[in-house]
Amino acid sequence: MNHTITGQLVDIWQKKIYPATIAVVNGKIGSITPLENASPSLPFILPGFIDSHVHIESSMLVPRQFARLAVVHGTVATVSDPHEIANVCGMKGVEYMIENGKSVPFKFFFGAPSCVPATVFETAGATLDTDDVAALLQKEEIPYLSEMMNFPGVLFKDPVVMKKIQAARAAGKPIDGHAPGLRGEQARAYIEAGEPGQVIISTDHECFTSEEALDKLKYGMKIIIREGSAARNFDALIGLLNDHPQQIMFGSDDKHPDSLVAGHINQLCARAVEKGIDVFSVLQAACVNPVLHYQLPVGLLRTGDAADLILTSDLQQFQVLKTYINGELVAENGTSLIASQTSALINNFNCRKKNVSDFQRPWNGETNIPVIEALDGQLITNKLMLPPKTINGYLVSDPDRDVLKIAVVNRYTDATVALSFIKNTGLQQGAIASSVAHDSHNIVAVGVDDESLCQAVNLVIEQQGGVSCVGPQGAQVLPLPVAGLMSAEDGYVVAQSYTAIDTMAKALGATLSAPFMTLSFMALLVIPHLKLSDLGLFDGDAFKLLEPAP
Repeated sequence: MNHTITGQLVDIWQKKIYPATIAVVNGKIGSITPLENASPSLPFILPGFIDSHVHIESSMLVPRQFARLAVVHGTVATVSDPHEIANVCGMKGVEYMIENGKSVPFKFFFGAPSCVPATVFETAGATLDTDDVAALLQKEEIPYLSEMMNFPGVLFKDPVVMKKIQAARAAGKPIDGHAPGLRGEQARAYIEAGEPGQVIISTDHECFTSEEALDKLKYGMKIIIREGSAARNFDALIGLLNDHPQQIMFGSDDKHPDSLVAGHINQLCARAVEKGIDVFSVLQAACVNPVLHYQLPVGLLRTGDAADLILTSDLQQFQVLKTYINGELVAENGTSLIASQTSALINNFNCRKKNVSDFQRPWNGETNIPVIEALDGQLITNKLMLPPKTINGYLVSDPDRDVLKIAVVNRYTDATVALSFIKNTGLQQGAIASSVAHDSHNIVAVGVDDESLCQAVNLVIEQQGGVSCVGPQGAQVLPLPVAGLMSAEDGYVVAQSYTAIDTMAKALGATLSAPFMTLSFMALLVIPHLKLSDLGLFDGDAFKLLEPAP
């Protein structure tokens, strides 16, 4: 449908704001006509926002439902790594995400997952080999190679890793990075990936400090400022936008449904402007840089571009009044105009329910045991050595010291439960469990006692995936039947259910801002320092199993 849109046009290219009327013709911007004597109360017209690094699966919503919620906040596109579902269902999982995303007027750009499985120290549900990755990169719908998490493989020029990088280069598609903590010559070697003087791996979203990010910027890498439900690096990195507006993007990485209901990239824009950063630099990062870097067919308010744009009431809070994608109105005044429909299911879940005895661990006389220290707002953990609490010859949780038992249960086959201990969850009663456990998505659980641990895990197994919470007053479970990662139901209903179970966990003492999201990263071996996989306790610095599961 052809129509016109009038407002204060924010021209990021020329750094000008002026009243104009945009003529939308067949989904594209046919013309932009400046206006004279226009009302100063006209809304602002901006390009739509882009999340430049997100795992849709972590929203617990299928792409269709993610889009319904995101457009309300002015998001028109995402650069999405589907490696969560790929680790569960392989190629069929990636194809599921692409096809589901096509069912809505939203611009999903999925990458070819580079590390499935992420490591050999865990059990995943599928493998994507070099041929699979090369085949995905030939698809028009796949514009990039997803985050290369195996940074040791890059540094040591592992042949499989290098073949995947070469496949992306042959296809002329950029390569996303994942290099937490790499500095100096190691950072340079990772970015150059065996080609001295060239930027081969061109983005990173894992910088914890501005000093780390500056190291990578120096070698030509672009930095994605990540602000998700668990990992939050905005405050540490946003100052870089002042001096590097062409090399910064915004991403959420992992965002739970309640958080997505509250806001998206628009929130980062508001926070950046509040810190005094020039609005044009902010919008360069939020709208323009992802399009240029990934060569995305997303409009940027130029004649001939797709009419992907938003209307906001201001340039401080970025309250979104309307969102258009290809000229179609998809959200207005806080209401999504994308219809809610259920989606097909796909899964890979093959373990039986557990017994309480599976969660018992004999004490072997250790005076100190390794303990994972969770850090709120970070994916990285610390390694502690603490004296254990024992009862009747068994290691048990110690809520008085906030040192609780953590378990990882193989969901793809029946196997021994991997057990260790974790500090800083705050849980004082009961247990929580989740089949969202990066990156292999086995079941991860933390509990105050073995009975609660077992019950929470079995609730997830009964549903063939989900998140659960068990306490003295009862239990709750949010089913996630799509790969054990996502619900196919209405996104707003899922967000309400998640809020309820999150509230229950916090009522049981959980002190983390996003306890289920943080829990999901306790099995993510590619982030230091100490994590737990279904195969045992893993030392991320030495990159080896510290305590293999029996």
